[in-house]
Amino acid sequence: MSAETEGREAAAVFRRDHSLGTQPLGDLIALIEQTTGIDVAVLDVGPDEHGLTMRDRTRSAVFIAVARTKHPMRQRSTLAHELAHVVFEDWADDPHTGTARPHHEIRADAFARHLLIPADGVKQLVGERPADLGMLSACVQLFGVSPAVAAIAMHNAGRIDSATKDQWKAMTTPQVAARFGWSDHYETLQAQSDTRRAPQKLLARAVDGYIENVVSAQTLATLRGMAADDIVHSLSEDGITPRSQEVAWTPAAALPAVEVDFSDWDDEGDEDPAG
Repeated sequence: MSAETEGREAAAVFRRDHSLGTQPLGDLIALIEQTTGIDVAVLDVGPDEHGLTMRDRTRSAVFIAVARTKHPMRQRSTLAHELAHVVFEDWADDPHTGTARPHHEIRADAFARHLLIPADGVKQLVGERPADLGMLSACVQLFGVSPAVAAIAMHNAGRIDSATKDQWKAMTTPQVAARFGWSDHYETLQAQSDTRRAPQKLLARAVDGYIENVVSAQTLATLRGMAADDIVHSLSEDGITPRSQEVAWTPAAALPAVEVDFSDWDDEGDEDPAG
């Protein structure tokens, strides 16, 4: 079976198993965390890093991390690509050292594309509308994918020919957004994808600890990339404050009697050595 076919079928199964239908997917980080229980984080990393999947074999825990970026559609594709590695358990593969792109990476790309913008979803969105740039814009904006990914999906759905696909693949999301009036929306997406984000379960546990006075405001601030005073103010506005701690003092009358024996003390120790 080809990598393309494997990726497409696995994406369809994932959508079916989680009742996602063929509609556009919203917050992909929340979707992955809620459907798989895997922790996902957006981190500050090097310019050449996009995403990675890590597995702790001892605890059987899996963690996905993606880079902060001003390219939101690329970040979504990266998240879906890393999810594919989880679905196929690709961490068991040996490290790639050859020049050709390995099968499991091509398969992960296919999974990501079909998960984000399935052919049936394209057909439902565009219906019988003419295959013009307006259709491309609608697919890019609603499915949250790049023009290249949208063009491939539209070709797979039988809505455009190969020549049009190749032409539209060369376009960029900012170009499409500017041409069709949703630059403001794109800038909002950019701000979201360029913001650090801690795993939801980790942050929830940290907030619980803050309420119980065992996690400091600075710890929460570090997780969220905020100043400690700002996090305290923000949580307070949301009605989240540490529990007041009441110290139970024992009355003096309830203390046990203490007997002190001075019989072993050496009285000569009180003499002046110089005397």
